[in-house]
Amino acid sequence: MESNDFEKYNTVQYCFPSQNSSCTKEIRSTSVSVVLYVLFSIISILTVFLNLLVIISISHFKQLHTPTNLLILSLAVADLMVGAIVMPMESIRLIETCWYFGEIFCALYPVIVYIVVSASLGNLVFISVDRYIAISDPLRYTVRVTFRKTLCCIGICWSSSLTYAVVLLFDHLSEPMAHVACYGDCIVVTEFSVMIADLIITFLTPCTVIIILYFKVFKLARKQMNIINEMSAGLKHSEKAVLPKKSERKAAKTLGVLIVVYLICWIPYYICILTVDNITTSSAIVNILSWFMYINSCLNPVIYALFYPWFKTSVKYILTLRIIKSSSSSFINLFSDNG
Repeated sequence: MESNDFEKYNTVQYCFPSQNSSCTKEIRSTSVSVVLYVLFSIISILTVFLNLLVIISISHFKQLHTPTNLLILSLAVADLMVGAIVMPMESIRLIETCWYFGEIFCALYPVIVYIVVSASLGNLVFISVDRYIAISDPLRYTVRVTFRKTLCCIGICWSSSLTYAVVLLFDHLSEPMAHVACYGDCIVVTEFSVMIADLIITFLTPCTVIIILYFKVFKLARKQMNIINEMSAGLKHSEKAVLPKKSERKAAKTLGVLIVVYLICWIPYYICILTVDNITTSSAIVNILSWFMYINSCLNPVIYALFYPWFKTSVKYILTLRIIKSSSSSFINLFSDNG
């Protein structure tokens, strides 16, 4: 038995044995491969399932048709794409250490990843703007933030993400195998200056905007709490109108948690890329931090479940198939038990 194992791990295996220029394949034990496939499959399926619940909830129930929830819906679509496309591809790539999906998908896959990543952060920026307006100008919120404007913002977010990904990866799209040393590999080579520019445009700038807006949101929320305390001590009732609803402040807090979790999941990857010398996209540390980023797409619906009672209620209706009733979208009150 020991001699067979020794022979197995000392035999060179190729991604495509029939090809003379095939890449070599990293040999893993069957048990390790099975465990990894099961683990990544659970994460992927859970990500798709949870985000699908968010999408169905907001799409089906008319009570949830608000500008803020439209942005959450757009974010859930991006997270769903991570679970349905990015996670399965990355798991196969990590376990098999070979690219089995051909030249065309080698060209398209990095574009899909860039679109999803950019769209996710873009949605968070618009969510931050939405919450800032709701807290800072509650009287005119419904005028300044409408369905049409929100849909326009979502369209700008996705179209700009697509355009940026195509421009950034144009060379890779035109010649996806230009930097491949052997058959069975798919890599994207980017100059360091381009990588820094991409970091500034797609991460640092949006994150700075988000942090500044949420700093202002929480500062305003604290100020408004002081006003509420003064009201309870005898302030005029007419001044209540300038305050946002309790639900608006709670939504700002929830979406603040959403953004903090996003930053915690993504910042380590960028720090690693910028600070570690001679690191490649196939290194163990990059793979670990990449999956840490992808898991963020699974955590977002969990945050909704923890902080949004309406999400828990809508999930009950979905899982028990009560949404099949024709009247469920209009007459079910998701907030009846939520105070």
